Amino acid sequence: MNIAVFGLGYVGCISLGCLARVGHKVTGVDVNPAKVAMIRAGNPTILEAQIPEIIAAQRNAGRIDAVTDYRELPPDTELSLLCVGTPSSANGHLDLDQLLQTTKQIAENLKVRWGFHTIVIRSTVPPGTNQRVTAVLEELSGRRAGTDFAVVSNPEFLREGSAVDDYMNPPLTVIGTDHPQAVPVMEQLYAGIGNGVIVVDVHTAEMIKYVNNSFHALKVSFANEIGNICKKLGVDSHRLMEIFCLDRQLNISPAYLKPGFAYGGACLPKDLKALTTIAHDFYLDTPIINAVERSNDQHKKKALELILSKGKTNIGILGLSFKPGTDDLRNSPTVDLIEQLTGKGCHVAVYDRNVVVSRLMGANKEYIARHLPHISDIIYDDLNLVISRSELVVVTHKHDAFKDLAQRFPDKLFIHLVRLDDHSHLDNCEGICW
Repeated sequence: MNIAVFGLGYVGCISLGCLARVGHKVTGVDVNPAKVAMIRAGNPTILEAQIPEIIAAQRNAGRIDAVTDYRELPPDTELSLLCVGTPSSANGHLDLDQLLQTTKQIAENLKVRWGFHTIVIRSTVPPGTNQRVTAVLEELSGRRAGTDFAVVSNPEFLREGSAVDDYMNPPLTVIGTDHPQAVPVMEQLYAGIGNGVIVVDVHTAEMIKYVNNSFHALKVSFANEIGNICKKLGVDSHRLMEIFCLDRQLNISPAYLKPGFAYGGACLPKDLKALTTIAHDFYLDTPIINAVERSNDQHKKKALELILSKGKTNIGILGLSFKPGTDDLRNSPTVDLIEQLTGKGCHVAVYDRNVVVSRLMGANKEYIARHLPHISDIIYDDLNLVISRSELVVVTHKHDAFKDLAQRFPDKLFIHLVRLDDHSHLDNCEGICW
């Protein structure tokens, strides 16, 4: 198939590479000329395992291209993926401006250049967006849904750090559409990827991402609260949760069910807030969902209090991004923690092997500029240097290089926000809730 991918951020770049990898011809569209130039040079726009090799190989094979002007897309383009950002507004609603602007561009091509076309919404959107996009396309192109084009809701379930594997081996592929003729098109799109498609109604497809991500967010906070109780009782919280996770019959996944630090990232906070906003708009009371963010904030506060209780002012932080294997700093709880520590007069030194300040771009760069404008002054690429400058070291990422640090540096205090190993026998090491 000849495919257009609108938006060359995280989802767009992964889609571009993986779809080309299975034989499709894919053209990316982005208003950022730097991103387009990177793709044309055979380089990815994101930091993610496997994707540099895929983009380079597929660009060399002639199956990948990128443009800044949507009017330069091939005239025989059959399908468009909408992978543009839908950030949260101040009140929790999703900002659909980029999505609707992209919809207008597709409508223009539909009107003058393209035959029957399938528009696939991959961006996370609130229920009703599929219908709204369809109405805009009909109004601006003068063409009819179901006859001249079809709109499909196809949420992505990619995890940063394992996105290529998730794309090629998804747990499920959900599509929602009011147009039956789009189903075989989507089956062709995903031929060789996963185990076929699950066809649902449009609103179910639009809601599933919120349900998934809100549950994922809930699991992090749930495990931490259990861990806090267990610490008071002298119970090994990790052993308890290990046994808990052995029960797979009730469809409980062990993912996230490890007491540790707070959740963060671009998806969980945004989608949880959006789901609570949707409920509020319908005057529904959702106390459990509403409590998740409050619990997460309380856990970040607990981490801050634990660190400050040690009475040290020179603090080392090992891991800055919201999770290992990525340079994504958006909504990272560690960024919040550093802001608070700096405000309390602490001197902070940071080590994260994946975060290179000069390579940050887009929303990621804007976020860290707002929250830690002095980031270049406190981040180092030498792990031993950070430890030597610190009296107290806070470990936020699970890396093999961090496992034996407490034993190697007995004169330093360590606080683990992730469970690296059983360090309960060490006097200089403490976990946040174990």
